[in-house]
Amino acid sequence: MSRLKIEISVPESHVEQVLDALHTAGAGRVGEYARCSSVWRVTGTWQPLPGAQPYDGEVGLVQQGQECRIESVCRVEQAHAVQQAVRDVHPYEEPVIHFLPLYEP
Repeated sequence: MSRLKIEISVPESHVEQVLDALHTAGAGRVGEYARCSSVWRVTGTWQPLPGAQPYDGEVGLVQQGQECRIESVCRVEQAHAVQQAVRDVHPYEEPVIHFLPLYEP
């Protein structure tokens, strides 16, 4: 079974919505445990470019703010459904959702 590590940056106000979407789509299963994830606060930086409609910040200005990083896992075949579920509830115009392969000997 090939699994992926999922990393998502999200404002704290939307952590529970993103976690619910993530887990409803099948992510977070580790052995006989479900809804496995971790969340911690991080400082994010971004600069909205012309044409952007930022959730937070102003076009042209470098922004910095508190976000949360969510980490979990999913099977490779779940990745598309997980990504779509997260995008459906995420407030950012361009959500940061990373899928990283896991080495499992």
